[in-house]
Amino acid sequence: MKKKITIGSRGSKLALLYAQKVKEKIIEATNFTDQDINIEKISTKGDDIQDTRLSDVGGKGLFSSSIEQELQKNNIDIAVHALKDMPAIETKGLLTDTFLERTDAREIVIINGNKKFKDLKKNAVIGTSSYRRQFQIKKIRPDVNCKLIRGNVDTRIKKLADGEYDAIILSYAGIKYLELEDKISEIFSIDEIIPSAGQGIIAIQCRKNDGDIISMLKKINHKETYKRAHAERNILKILEGDCETAVGIHSKIDENKITVEAELFSLDGSQRFYEKKSDKLENFRELGNEIGQILKIKSNNTYKR
Repeated sequence: MKKKITIGSRGSKLALLYAQKVKEKIIEATNFTDQDINIEKISTKGDDIQDTRLSDVGGKGLFSSSIEQELQKNNIDIAVHALKDMPAIETKGLLTDTFLERTDAREIVIINGNKKFKDLKKNAVIGTSSYRRQFQIKKIRPDVNCKLIRGNVDTRIKKLADGEYDAIILSYAGIKYLELEDKISEIFSIDEIIPSAGQGIIAIQCRKNDGDIISMLKKINHKETYKRAHAERNILKILEGDCETAVGIHSKIDENKITVEAELFSLDGSQRFYEKKSDKLENFRELGNEIGQILKIKSNNTYKR
């Protein structure tokens, strides 16, 4: 086993908190010390491009590809990602099979004046960079206007404070890590907004042929989150999901049963296809595949009419 480990991460405050969490978990589970593990900040195209929707310039890979390249070149040993920002199909030669315990997957809204979402003025401007969130929000309040917002959490909150938006939608997990819960105006239930696949999960990626790192990572893998991550991601793989695919996916485990629900929107958001199923926990991968196939058939049949 190597004497030193280098973790690659995006350079945002939130991404570095995720990387630090992974570092702490490794130290807890192994003989590595703080001095043995270095966190390397890596600039990504997703961070550099701030004024365009990701789906228009290359999709989710803009956040992960630069970090993955450093992994492939052996410049880092481990890559840390927010699972929701990763493309569904694994990059050749790499392995994403370790996940820390999931934090809250729900969505939150921050509103100027700390109002409730239902009390927003008619035609209020909502900041989001996601088609999924846009279609889901319009389902709750058809009158609101969704406007593109990019940048890290602090940047988005500042844009809201500057009056560019009346409200912004963000993931609860990121707000928790940044200790900004006091900013939250309202938390949406899973029934109101189904989150992105893998939302609230920190994913750890390594090289497929790096046996020592793979063995070490098994010690910090959270078994329940592992099963939920693969069930949700398998749906995306069937749907070939990326930023331009507006799909919400969420799973829950109750003893020896796993339940997964997913909704897929048409490209213009006018059609919604929904499926919810349960199975034995051991069938978590197959359940994801099954739901993905059902949604694919439902949407294909609609478009063929």
